[in-house]
Amino acid sequence: MHAPSPLPSGKSLPKRKVVLSAGTLYTREITDIFKIADECGYDGVELIINTLFENRDPHKIIKKLLEICPIESIHAPFFKLHKWGHGGMSLLRCITLARDLEIPLVNFHPPLWFPPEFTFWRWFHQIEDYQKLVSDSKVIVTIENMPYVGNRIRFNPNILKKSSEMLSFIEKHNLFMTFDTTHIGSHNPNFLGEFQRLLVSGRVRNIHFSDYGHKREHLFPGRGILPLTRFLYLLNDRNYEGAVTLELSPTELPQERDQIIERLIEVNKYLRKELGLEP
Repeated sequence: MHAPSPLPSGKSLPKRKVVLSAGTLYTREITDIFKIADECGYDGVELIINTLFENRDPHKIIKKLLEICPIESIHAPFFKLHKWGHGGMSLLRCITLARDLEIPLVNFHPPLWFPPEFTFWRWFHQIEDYQKLVSDSKVIVTIENMPYVGNRIRFNPNILKKSSEMLSFIEKHNLFMTFDTTHIGSHNPNFLGEFQRLLVSGRVRNIHFSDYGHKREHLFPGRGILPLTRFLYLLNDRNYEGAVTLELSPTELPQERDQIIERLIEVNKYLRKELGLEP
């Protein structure tokens, strides 16, 4: 396995943090999502760019959100926003936002092969060094492993379906990785060995954390079949430094706000205990 390229000048590994993905509560108003993350003691939020940002100034929105809770990463749109262009163009806009507002990481999904995203696919392969897209800023660009879907026939609609393919691409194009536990679990529930191979590469800089089981993704920890506590133990053992981002389906949480907070505090305490972050 090739050794990872060093981070560009001025960049450093992010410290281990527990982060809440805004997708966990996407059915709620965005400012309330940030207030809940703050009330529950999370270190920050992973902001997902969605239709809220299509016709409004994203800089103004994000500046107001930063007054409530830190933003540890921006997730580029994973469906097309008309005014943001194809996947490559929307990624560049997210990088600009992260650079301007000092947000340390931008994550994006690889192009689809079904249905095909030809323009994005060509752009995606033309970039020789993704970290050069951020010039001299401290932003890190990561790509996320994607799930297998379908009931009778299981398939991955994105390119770079296998971890080996993704690792080869990110090393060649100087990308980093957001490792999603439920996405790996959708086709490989015994994913610890696969994760270790990716972790050794030095390319994993963000983790999307949730359970998987019975063809359902983004389950509350313990409701699926993944060995998540062993996974967290492995992170400790290998001195992983970076964000562990809780990314649940909103259906995994109660509807009442006070009960949502109670459940999210419960997971936060669990993660901090297993990651050795207890005071």
